[in-house]
Amino acid sequence: MTAEMTTDLGKDGAPLLAVDDLHVRFDVRGQDVRAVNGLSYTLAEGETVAILGESGSGKSVAAQAVMGILDTPPARIARGSVRLRGEELLGLPERRRRAYRGDRISMIFQDALTALNPVFTVGDQIREMYQVHRGMRRKEATAKAVELMERVRIPSAARRLGDHPHQFSGGMRQRIMIAMALALEPDVLIADEPTTALDVTVQAQIMRLLAALQDELRMGMVLITHDLGVVAGVADRIVVMYAGSVAERAPARELYARPAHPYTRGLLASVPRLDRRGAPLVPIKGAPPNPAALPPGCAFAPRCPRAEALCSAEPPPLVTVAPGHESACHFAPEVHGAAAE
Repeated sequence: MTAEMTTDLGKDGAPLLAVDDLHVRFDVRGQDVRAVNGLSYTLAEGETVAILGESGSGKSVAAQAVMGILDTPPARIARGSVRLRGEELLGLPERRRRAYRGDRISMIFQDALTALNPVFTVGDQIREMYQVHRGMRRKEATAKAVELMERVRIPSAARRLGDHPHQFSGGMRQRIMIAMALALEPDVLIADEPTTALDVTVQAQIMRLLAALQDELRMGMVLITHDLGVVAGVADRIVVMYAGSVAERAPARELYARPAHPYTRGLLASVPRLDRRGAPLVPIKGAPPNPAALPPGCAFAPRCPRAEALCSAEPPPLVTVAPGHESACHFAPEVHGAAAE
């Protein structure tokens, strides 16, 4: 095991969060849409696991399944397990799942303007967390709301309690979403594209804020993103998803240095790098497959520059190429080895 992988187990011997063989389906006009196909990962206290992939890869659907907020129907969890400190969450009555949400496991959504209620002030929305989950009186909840807004570095917090979401900038709205997600100091935070639509400077501020709060609270964080630049500075481990399945799983430094899947290599080649100024970016040709009609072999084969007949005929298993590093590619050892050259 690598140093990063040894953090998987908590004090009681069980991971903080364990997602095992998660399958999510959607029934859409008589079609069986396979949105998530066998996702597995673990998360430890204070650790950040990034779920990385293009739009439509299934990463946000998987996050909603973990949170228990999928609309069922049309969605259904075909099989799998989600355990928080060893307790199975799938199949719990909705009343018990609601008690977990916000308190033990919380989520930051990618679009703060639509996630926040435009009718109520931000003070009302933050206060509600304490009043509903902690039974606080309004005065006490108000004091906690101001304290929390200051904690996420919103200027003039007491004065801005009475403002509505539209009166804040995009970056400040995202800070309010973070405040609400962390109000009850959850064990696990799921951040779904937390810097989408923000400029680069504000993105960096938000990620630094999340890292500082995570360190302070010792919570585990699952970071959902398509942005390799966001992942680079914060993730301990990375799970790369493609067409609903795990393409690659590895410690962050290992994955950046020696990717073992052509899809991961393609993602890295399409991102600007300071150490390769002037080098052309190489986009991944084609588009992800229709999740209602996945190809019989490797889902990435139609776009893969090194695909062979085997790739279109048989789905590749996850194989280990280094300690803690797995890749679902028929030629994973060769791809991994080529990255080191």
